Formats: sequence, structure tokens, C-alpha cells
Amino acid sequence: MLHHISFGVRELERSAIFYDGTLATLGYIRVWSDDDAIGYGLPGGEDLLCIKQRAATHPPGAGFHLALTASSHEAIQAFHTAALQLGGQDNGEPGLRPDYGDHYYAAFVLDPDGYALEAVLNAPCSC
Repeated sequence: MLHHISFGVRELERSAIFYDGTLATLGYIRVWSDDDAIGYGLPGGEDLLCIKQRAATHPPGAGFHLALTASSHEAIQAFHTAALQLGGQDNGEPGLRPDYGDHYYAAFVLDPDGYALEAVLNAPCSC
């Protein structure tokens, strides 16, 4: 259903550092950028997520979060670790979420502006 999503960030450079490092753990890269915005997606693809410089931005309230597909439990751990090292806040350590399903493994963070992000894999563990 979704083609892409974009949202405003207060400091583009600060957010770029956060998203460059955090999204790389999930296999996403910066696919374009200009002075006011940066698009992220899969290598060779179009942007799926865009952050735009907006000084007066306010993240959506409770209930909104952006769930990002991960390829492995290790990628989810790396996502969580990178997010915390790059200015994000913990919003739920990596682990199984049995309330969401038998194989639902996820981690939750807040980006530097307070946007709620999740990295998720909903498949049996191949560990």
C-alpha cells in the first residue's frame, strides 16, 4: 500500500548521522540528498523514507511508529545498538514479542526528534 513516507526533522545533519548509521544495519542506504532532504531506500532503488529539514517539526503522538523490515535477529540487535550510539533512545530492547506473534522479533527506539522506530522480523529463527 505505501510507496514511501517522509517526515520533518529539526536538524538535518544530526538526523542524517543517525539515519545513515542506523538504517545501514538493516541494509538501507542514502539514495539521494540535497540541502533540505535525504531519501533512504534499498541499493539501486528509490527512496522509501525521506527526512526533510523542518525546524518546527513535531512527531506524531502516541500510537504512531514506523516499522522497518529486518533480515535477521542480528540486524535488529545492530539497529538497536547503532540507534543508541547515534543519539536515539531505547524504547524496547531487541527480543521476541509473543503478544504480536510466535516469531515476532523486534526492537524499538526513538530517533533524535522523538519519532518512534521499530526494526522487525516476523519469521521462525534460523539460528
